[in-house]
Amino acid sequence: MTTAQKLRINGHSHLLPYPEEIPDFMREKGIFWVDPERKNMLQKGWSRPVTDSSFFLDEKLEWMDKYKIDHAVILNLSQLYGNGLRLEEMKQALRFQNDFNAKVQHDHPSKFTSGFVVHPGFVRGALWEIERCVKVLGMKLLCLPTHYMDTIGQWRCIFDEENEPIFELASELNLAVEIHPYDGEKFIKLQNTSWRFHLIWMLAQCADAYHFMTLNGYAFKYPGMRVCFAHGGQLAQMNLGRRIQGFDGRPDLFEGKTHPRKSVGHPNIFFDSLVHDTGSLKLLVENQGAKQVLVGLDDPYPLGEMDSEKQSSYPGKIIDLAKERNIITEEQADDMWDEHVTRWLFGEDESAKNAFYRRIRSKA
Repeated sequence: MTTAQKLRINGHSHLLPYPEEIPDFMREKGIFWVDPERKNMLQKGWSRPVTDSSFFLDEKLEWMDKYKIDHAVILNLSQLYGNGLRLEEMKQALRFQNDFNAKVQHDHPSKFTSGFVVHPGFVRGALWEIERCVKVLGMKLLCLPTHYMDTIGQWRCIFDEENEPIFELASELNLAVEIHPYDGEKFIKLQNTSWRFHLIWMLAQCADAYHFMTLNGYAFKYPGMRVCFAHGGQLAQMNLGRRIQGFDGRPDLFEGKTHPRKSVGHPNIFFDSLVHDTGSLKLLVENQGAKQVLVGLDDPYPLGEMDSEKQSSYPGKIIDLAKERNIITEEQADDMWDEHVTRWLFGEDESAKNAFYRRIRSKA
């Protein structure tokens, strides 16, 4: 398949609803809301500043136009994974998120592809919601947390064998899957200081999820789903040798499991580029292959690639630096912005890819 011109597609973006779009019950129950001044996003006992106007739709479109980003993949908000909520509240909150994302994609098809979220602690309900989001709302990207709370309050890795019905359906429906970390402070018993859960533990959560996905051989068992790990699965790259050493040194601990080497560079396992330094990106490319890396900006969060003089940052900086330092070629960089994102979203479905490119170029 050929395309007329390489596109700039951002594979990792987020969007807040405007305050008036969030149902009253979300604020009344303390689940999630945004203050009327659009200065803070809030949950009961928690708040975080809205650090850029492009958290919101109209401003996001302006921001994308400014930085020549043709299309963005909108993930769910991490605050809406639903962990710890009562069942009915969780269902309503996640349905709001999914309906909101579906509307964004429906109203701006040339600009956005949206993901949807389910709670794996309630597998039967998750399967129903997957069917609804795919077959009714027309979404093809399933967003899952690295870890979640089950029905008895135990924290588990998303690639627990109890969740295999979810992966089986994702494979059957040819879905892209995003794995994103959050909620570490709820189960890692350390004081929440100096942003440690975002700077250190989120990356460890991604590494833990990658560990169990590969040990369980899910890339082979469920060939129809394609998984992307947020933030480059950064610590998973550094930790690969240790996992191989452990598997070979203590085989008694891994009976029935798949060797870590077998999943390295698998065509259905992707990583976004948001690793913040070229040394890490070089390791990612050397471990997994350039074809498994796609551009993800994690905008508009301050840990994303935003235009910031203080952070010496701008959208696409890590890719530009990697080209300058001969870590990747110009062609590989173009493909990370375009073909790799598309292959993650649609696999080898050429008709879906062509429809996707037509949708972007329609400018509707």
